[in-house]
Amino acid sequence: MSGIQDLAIETTDSTHTKEWLRAYQRVRAATEAICEPLHKEDYMVQSMPDVSPPKWHIAHVSWFFEAFILKPFHPTYQTLDPAYDYLFNSYYETHGTPFPRPERGMISRPTVDDVYRYRAHVDRAIEELLNDPPQEHVQEILHRLELGLPHEQQHQELLLMDIKHILAQNPLCPAYRGDLVSAPAHEVGELGWHAYPAGVRQIGHDAADSHFAYDNEMGRHHQFIEAFQIADRPVTNGEFLTFIQAGGYDKSDYWLSDGWATVKAEGWKAPLYWVERDGVWHHYTLGGLVPVDVNAPVCHVSFYEADAYAQWAGARLPTEAEWEMVAQQIPLQGNFVEQGHLQPVAAAPSGSSEGPRQMFGDVWEWTGSAYRPYPGFRKLPGSLGEYNGKFMSGQMVLRGGCCATPEDHIRATYRNFFPPHARWAFSGFRLAKES
Repeated sequence: MSGIQDLAIETTDSTHTKEWLRAYQRVRAATEAICEPLHKEDYMVQSMPDVSPPKWHIAHVSWFFEAFILKPFHPTYQTLDPAYDYLFNSYYETHGTPFPRPERGMISRPTVDDVYRYRAHVDRAIEELLNDPPQEHVQEILHRLELGLPHEQQHQELLLMDIKHILAQNPLCPAYRGDLVSAPAHEVGELGWHAYPAGVRQIGHDAADSHFAYDNEMGRHHQFIEAFQIADRPVTNGEFLTFIQAGGYDKSDYWLSDGWATVKAEGWKAPLYWVERDGVWHHYTLGGLVPVDVNAPVCHVSFYEADAYAQWAGARLPTEAEWEMVAQQIPLQGNFVEQGHLQPVAAAPSGSSEGPRQMFGDVWEWTGSAYRPYPGFRKLPGSLGEYNGKFMSGQMVLRGGCCATPEDHIRATYRNFFPPHARWAFSGFRLAKES
C-alpha cells in the first residue's frame, strides 16, 4: 500500500486520480475508526481551550475538503448548511471569520449524527470529483488533496490527544479502549551517547524531492553544527522520577523564568496524568490508569520540564538541526499508531554499532530550537498560507512523531511545534551535550 508521501502530482490520468481517491478513503476511514470506541456523550466535551471536542474535529477536516477543494472545483457542489463554513473554520482569517476556539464545546447543534451526515456528503462529492475531475484544474485539486490528507492525519493524532485529556478529567479513569497492545518489557539500562563531529550539514526538505513536505520544512539549506553528543534514547519515566524525588519541581535553579512561574501557577509536581497512589506512581493512559513503566520514555512533559531536567542532568536539549542530522541516518521505523500501543514503550536493546534508538515514534521530542522560518521560506499562496507560517512566534520545535502518529505521516524533516507550556501532546525529550 502506497503512503500519501509516495503519490505523485504530475501524473493526472484517471488511474492515478483513483489512487488518490483510495488514499483519501483510507485516511477518512482511519479517522472514523479512532472515533468508533466513543460514546455520543464523549463527542461534545471540551476539557480545556486547547482541546477540541471530537465532534468538532471530524467536522473540521470535512470542512477543509469542502472549503478548499469542493467549493472551488466541483461544478455542482452544494453545501449541506452554509453555517458550517463558520462553525468549523479553525483559524483561516482570510477565508472567513473562525468560530472562537475556546467555545467549540458549546456547539451542541449540529448533532453528532448531523456531522457524520456532513462527512458522508463531502465524501460522496470528493468521489464524484476524483472520478471525473476538470482537466484544467486536476493538478491543483491533487495539490490541495496532498495537503488535506496529512491535515486530516494531524487531526487523527490530535483526536487521540484530546480524547485522552477529556477522559482523564473523569475521576473514574475510563479506558478509551480495553484492547490496546501490551507494551514489551525491556530493561533499557544506562543512558548511552553517540558523538558527531563539527561540520557544515544540510537540513530541510529538498525541493527536488517529489515526496510531500509542509512549507515550513522548505527549503534545504546549509548549517554549521558544532561537535556534539546525543543520547541513544529518550529520557525514561524512571529517570524523570529521580528528578522529581530530588526536588526538581521545588528548586528554581533548574528552571527558565517563565517555566518556574508556570510551575508555581499551575502547581506542577510531575508530568501530566501522573498521580501517586499508596506510594506508587500511576499515570492515565488511553487504556486507563496504570502504574508508570519506569523503562518507557517519559511523556506529557512541557518544554519547560524537559529543559529543567536537562539542566539538572548537566546536559541540554538538542537543536533541531542536530536532531535532523542524526535522524537522516536512522531508518524511519518506530512505535506509531499502527503498532496499537497508543502509549510510549521501552526501547528495545541495541547493538553497539547502531545509532540512537527511538528517533521516530513513541514521543515527540522537544528540541532547544524556536519555531522560526528557514532561509528563503515562502508561505503558500492564499488562505492555505495560514497553515504554518502564522504560528512562527512563541513556539518550540518537536521532532520525530509519537505513538499516535500515522506511520506514513512522518519523515526526518518534519517540524512539529507547540508553545513551551503545552503538556497534553505525546511529548518527551532526549538529551544532548557538547563533545
